Amino acid sequence: MKRLYRSETDSKIAGVCGGLAEEFAIDANMVRLATVFACVVSGVAPLVITYIVAWIILPKGKPQEE
Repeated sequence: MKRLYRSETDSKIAGVCGGLAEEFAIDANMVRLATVFACVVSGVAPLVITYIVAWIILPKGKPQEE
């Protein structure tokens, strides 16, 4: 089962959007633009709270492969 992680290499604030982009193999800037668009459309507070919760819950970086 795949797990979601925050990106260590492609990070602007916390690496949440970078981690999503790595997981789905898309450009991180597209994820960031979609996040900003969703923030404007849905209202700032719900998306900011979701981002902060993801920042707290998601571990940073991928685990070491053994």
